[in-house]
Amino acid sequence: MEAPHSPAPDDVAATPAPGSPEDPVTLTVTIGSPERMTELGLRLAALLRPGDLVMLTGELGAGKTTLTRGLGEGLGVRGAVTSPTFVIARVHPSLTGGPALVHVDAYRLGGGLDEMEDLDLDVSLPDSVVVVEWGDGKVEELSDDRLHVVIDRVVGGAEPVPDDGEDDRRTVTLTGIGGRWAETDLASLAAPTS
Repeated sequence: MEAPHSPAPDDVAATPAPGSPEDPVTLTVTIGSPERMTELGLRLAALLRPGDLVMLTGELGAGKTTLTRGLGEGLGVRGAVTSPTFVIARVHPSLTGGPALVHVDAYRLGGGLDEMEDLDLDVSLPDSVVVVEWGDGKVEELSDDRLHVVIDRVVGGAEPVPDDGEDDRRTVTLTGIGGRWAETDLASLAAPTS
């Protein structure tokens, strides 16, 4: 029997193993709170390595920065991970000898990769983990191998909404594109942290 204060496990669905390295690998997880989103970031950080490009998609307030905060904690980087909306990009150096975290908010950038050239992401990518919020259609050319994370708010459902009327449930769909992600066990992200 589970302890009364233990969080419920996340709901998980994963696609079967890909047929080739070109086939995307997908995992879908339902997250019930901002704390669980941070935990997902911690688990994801354990899978990341220098050169990884992570694209985050979701409406304002969906949890993109919360997930990135967990990534930063898991990677052991310096500085508070906050939204880079007004500075466009922040670099968080590693405190543990691992890769730096480059956190980019491409929301205000209208063009594709051309407009992002001034950020030198192509220079940062080989030695860092680059996380780009709002990067759809803007950074895909940086790497054939990338992880696309889509965060959607859960609407409706059988579970009651808390008394304050706020529903923190999110559906997070992680899609690994390229050979790098074909050899990575995304299903391991479903295991709750202890």
